[in-house]
Amino acid sequence: MSNCKVCGVELNSENKYMEGMCWDCKFGGHEEYMKDRDWTGNKKSTFVTLGASSHCDHDRAENDFYSTDPKALEIFLDKLKEDGVELNHYVWECACGNGALSEVLINRGHDVWSTDLVDRGYGLPDYNFLTCERLPFGKYDNIKWDILTNPPYKYAQEFVEHAINLVNDGSYVVMFLKIQFLEGKERRKLFDKYPPKYVYVNSARQICYLNGDTSKKMSSATCYCWYIWEKGWKGDPIIRWI
Repeated sequence: MSNCKVCGVELNSENKYMEGMCWDCKFGGHEEYMKDRDWTGNKKSTFVTLGASSHCDHDRAENDFYSTDPKALEIFLDKLKEDGVELNHYVWECACGNGALSEVLINRGHDVWSTDLVDRGYGLPDYNFLTCERLPFGKYDNIKWDILTNPPYKYAQEFVEHAINLVNDGSYVVMFLKIQFLEGKERRKLFDKYPPKYVYVNSARQICYLNGDTSKKMSSATCYCWYIWEKGWKGDPIIRWI
């Protein structure tokens, strides 16, 4: 058996992407690999110093866009209902992509505001969530909003922090992130300041789609979780399994 030259994990039939690389590192699970990548993945990465090829054979998804399988949200919402956790009626999907998650929320009866930096034919495009200074306004003034999304992994921490700053006390910030998000010294500072109330771990591997193309299903060894922050809550996170 060989090992991944990026993270060192032993390669097998389930996690091997190519010789010397696992699926997780191919699609950005390794923090050292991600931090020097630009949105399209063309920038030279730390593969040079880690002893692997300085380029992967395919670029990353355009603008780091990997859409979530709607079934992942369906299963999660069912588990929330079972646990007695209820999202607010109004939900902001701030990196909506092609609307995969927004449509699930709408079908569950939520009023959803969908925005994205890139125009993918759904929601309000050219909307930079990280530079916005307030929640949706106009007829939505004085309404409690939750924020739910699968953020670009490269900016996941920024999305979490900004979302928590925007929502009202008692509102939820829900993010679909890799289990590795729990690692890292910088994120430890985030968790000390804003501990998630719940972390829902997917027992079965969930699927993401390259550039939203459902014909390009990514077979990956990556474990995804739903992280839930309740603004103002302090305590030890509660771990649940789906």
